[in-house]
Formats: sequence, C-alpha cells, structure tokens
Amino acid sequence: MTAPRTILHADLDAFFASVEQLDHPEMRGKPVLVGGRSGRSVVATASYEARRFGCRSAMPMTRALALCPHAVVATPRFERYSELSDRFMEILGRYSPLVEALSVDEAFIDATGSRLLHGDGVTIARAIRAATQTELGLTVSVGIGSNKFVAKLASDMNKPDGITESPLDNSSLLANWLAPIGIERMWGIGPKSLPRFHAAKVHTFGDLQLMAEHDVLTQLGPHAIDMRSRALGIDSRAVETVRDRKGVGHETTFADDVSDQESILETLLFLVESAARRLRGSGSTTRRITIKIRFGDFETITRSTTLDADTDRTLVILAAAKDLFKRWAAREFVAVRLIGVRLECTAPGDETQASLFADPQAERDRTVDRVADAIERKFGKGMIGRGRPEP
Repeated sequence: MTAPRTILHADLDAFFASVEQLDHPEMRGKPVLVGGRSGRSVVATASYEARRFGCRSAMPMTRALALCPHAVVATPRFERYSELSDRFMEILGRYSPLVEALSVDEAFIDATGSRLLHGDGVTIARAIRAATQTELGLTVSVGIGSNKFVAKLASDMNKPDGITESPLDNSSLLANWLAPIGIERMWGIGPKSLPRFHAAKVHTFGDLQLMAEHDVLTQLGPHAIDMRSRALGIDSRAVETVRDRKGVGHETTFADDVSDQESILETLLFLVESAARRLRGSGSTTRRITIKIRFGDFETITRSTTLDADTDRTLVILAAAKDLFKRWAAREFVAVRLIGVRLECTAPGDETQASLFADPQAERDRTVDRVADAIERKFGKGMIGRGRPEP
C-alpha cells in the first residue's frame, strides 16, 4: 500500500493589509482596507480589525466604509507585495522543491519526500510559520493533508496564524473529518449553484458523501461527480511547479468572486503599472502581454497578444491588457476570483529610440513614466499611481 502524501497549503493572513500594517506602524491595531478610492472601487483585502465590522474582500469600498467609517484606506502597492511574496516562496522552497504558487500569498508544498530531513507535516508547518514571522514580520496559516483539496480546506480553519492537520492515513477518518463541513466550501460551488445543492438536500460534505453516484449525476450534474470524490477526501492532483519564460508579472486573488468589470479593470491598472515599472527597472521591454483569469472553481484561462513593436510604456501595455480583458468579457464573462498580468521580456527595441518623426504623445508617456519611476525610487513604492482606467 502506498504511503499517504504530506501536502501543505500555506496562506499568508490578510496579506495586503498585513503588509500595510507592517510598513506603517500607525496602522497597526486599526481597521485597514486596501483598495482604490473611487466610487466603483472594491476592497482588495480587509484587515482582521476591519472584518469585525463586516468588511471583506471584493466588497464595494463605499459599502465597507459605511460599515467602518474610521477605517484606513491604503492604496495597493503591488511591487512591495511581490517583493515579500518572493521571499515567502523562498522560505517554502527550503522545505521542498515542490512548491506550487497559487497567487502571491498562497502555495501548495509537497513535503512527502522531505519528511526524513525536516520532520512530519506539523513540524514543517511550525518551521514555516516561525520563519515567516521572524524574517518577514507576517503571519501565515498552514493546512496539512494527504492531498491539495484537503490541505487548502484545512488552512482556512484556524486563521489567522494557525496550523490545522487533517487525518492523513485513514480514508474513513478523513471522510468523517470532512463530513460536517458546509457544502458551500466545496470548490466550484458558488451563489448560483448553491441553491441547487440545497434543493437536493445536500448541505454538508457528508450529505454528498452519502448520495449514490446515479443520484449525483441526475440531480446535480456530471461536474458534481468529482465534487463527491473530493467530499470523500479523494484528490490525486500533483503539486506542480511551473517555470515560466523570463518575464515580469503580478497577480492578485480576491477573497470572493468579483462580478463588477470596472472593479476588475481598476485592479488590472495597479498590476500593469507595477509590472511595467519592474520591466523598465530591469532595462527590458516587452512585446508579448498575457492576462491571467481564474474563476471561483479554480479554472484558469489566459489571453495573450503580441504588439507590433517592443515597448516599456505603461499606457501602451495597459491598453493591450484592457483590450484582452474586454474582448474576453464581451464573449463569456463570469465572475473573477484572480486577475493577473505577465510581460515577456525582450531586449530594448526600436520603440525607445528617438527619431525626427517621434510621436509627441509617446514622448509625453515616457516622460510621465520616468518621473513616476523617479518618485518611486526617491520616496518609496506606492507613492504615485495613475487614476482609474476609463471604462
């Protein structure tokens, strides 16, 4: 019989808000909302102090401020988040070469082959938590399971700064452990599909465990067959490490699915601005631009475009990214859980060379970019940003 795997899911607690409180001591202990300030902005992350007032991620900022008028609103600083994310992933990599980053603040770790060297799952989780606190000043919650689905469920159970271990070596104990969990916690079940499960008298994982496959198929549909397996604790997916081609990028995960397209575009603006600044800082340009979109059921798609010429201009990159998103949304929009952008690096091209027929607007764009970059270097990241993109 094959020994069970040891899979960890590590999730930084209220990541964006925690970073703001880390860098700005005056925010510590206060409710913090990370996001834009425009009328259509949504909350990217709410600190735990803000959550006590009912504030949460993906909530309209106006609604969050109505619930908590004294909250501090912090503009997202994606370069800073990316910096700490890279350091966090490096910490995870000390305990296994098999690390699958889901976003900037969470990842799976397959520690099966690391147990002889680093100890069991709980020991590794404690080491990760201690290193994250000591080196980054942040807290992390870790779930431990025999597969990815169970580990991710477990990491949510004792937030913040908690460690939760599920039964690892007994399928019946694991099924019993999962049985009381509300069915709304199942991947792929959202507000639209939840009533159908309730109508079939499926309110918990245990209810789905007890349904015959035929009944699952006829009452809930073919996609629910895999859900029944997960409800029993069965998930054979491997932890996958992906090495991308050289490039720069940023992405962010919303705590809840976001259906407001303008709010998603506003987040995309911050991501593009940060990625473009990193691109210029590395002395590179780009021609290939990709946006990444993930849905509530963890299905992930990408959409890419290739420009006619190399560029490092924020507005050119932003226009291409917005066009990709809008063309996708016009055909098949569904609520978004994650949005990201990636710029494949090229050598500096002709676009940066001056000529007798230089585009005055392009020159103005470059001047704005240079000034913005200089302000960032002198006064710190997040000190300047463009306004909300036009619809």
